[in-house]
Amino acid sequence: MSDARPTVMLIVRGLKSKLPHAEMERRYKERMPQFRDVPGLVQKYYSYDSTTEEWAGIYLWESEESAAAYMESDLRKTIPSAYELTQPPRVERLPIVDVLRA
Repeated sequence: MSDARPTVMLIVRGLKSKLPHAEMERRYKERMPQFRDVPGLVQKYYSYDSTTEEWAGIYLWESEESAAAYMESDLRKTIPSAYELTQPPRVERLPIVDVLRA
């Protein structure tokens, strides 16, 4: 993980799958090493909303260029098939204007 201060946040939500919860966990944990190697990715959070049965990913990036490169990467393109998604996720890109703890 980088020590760089993040400047961009991607929120990927609405990830719905026909896979059971435990299988989704197994798959994302199996893929974690690939994300650790993504250039410019400062941190990634995995989230699950049990009321909607939707998964989400929150990504913090060093730069807009790093986030854009990831969005075009083969790794990102494998997400729908890796998790057997039943619908396309929604992606929000937000600039980080300040942080509480540096």
